[in-house]
Amino acid sequence: MIKQIKYFQAVVRCKSFTEAAEECFISQSAISQQIQALEHELGVKLLNRENRKFSLTPAGEHFYRKSLILIADFERMCHETVRIANKDRTELRIGYLKCYSGQEFRMAVAEFSEKYPDVSVQIINGNHEDLYTALREGGVDLILSDQRRAFSDEYINHILTTSECYIEIAARNPIATLECVETEDLKNIPCILVASPEQQETERMYYREVVGIQGDFQFAENLEDARLLVVGGNGFMPIEGGVHEAESAVALGRVRLTRRGNPIRRTYCAFWKADNSGYYIEDFADILRSKFI
Repeated sequence: MIKQIKYFQAVVRCKSFTEAAEECFISQSAISQQIQALEHELGVKLLNRENRKFSLTPAGEHFYRKSLILIADFERMCHETVRIANKDRTELRIGYLKCYSGQEFRMAVAEFSEKYPDVSVQIINGNHEDLYTALREGGVDLILSDQRRAFSDEYINHILTTSECYIEIAARNPIATLECVETEDLKNIPCILVASPEQQETERMYYREVVGIQGDFQFAENLEDARLLVVGGNGFMPIEGGVHEAESAVALGRVRLTRRGNPIRRTYCAFWKADNSGYYIEDFADILRSKFI
């Protein structure tokens, strides 16, 4: 009956017996027979047929909606059963920056999981040093991070993109109306960073010595808390992200960050150990890179 239900769903989704048959790689007559067999099994009429057209009966509408949930649960149950049977289940462990606001990572995870439903994807987030430590100690297989140190031959350094840096600031702040702002002009406004207590000093030094921000610093445990501080007028936040930026709140403005008139750029990479390279790691990295193009 599961196969018959899938045929029924295809017919309803495609709104055509012909297109559904092509999608399911069977003949039109065969898929029609399978739908009739399903109706006979249930003892109810699911479709009203009129010449070459059809419509769902009230019972058919109910069955279609409920069957979508049923088939999703059935397929998930099958995948979990296979994973339990295969004790050495395939797993991909990925880390990403907790302050990363772009949508590329989320898009890549979604595409990878759809392509490889039997691969268990485990995800952690953290600051730069958290991720490098996890990668070095074998806690993750791959990380998405920006380049803060020279490339090492011990790792595959898969460049994803180089993008300009922006800040988020309360929309009511006059700075939010500017096209760009100099780091020097921000020295009297606190800089809000996302960092754990253990990483606060490391992040402070990086943004002061490398990026050139010279004012005071405040810290938040996660991106949402940091944005609430920004909306509340407590300071500005440097944004980590790529091409596809997540939509920020209406109360926030986004301004390009410059230093002595030049845009500040940041290179994002996927990193993994050279001796841990494998098909799933490399394929996820390629999928991730495609989201930045």
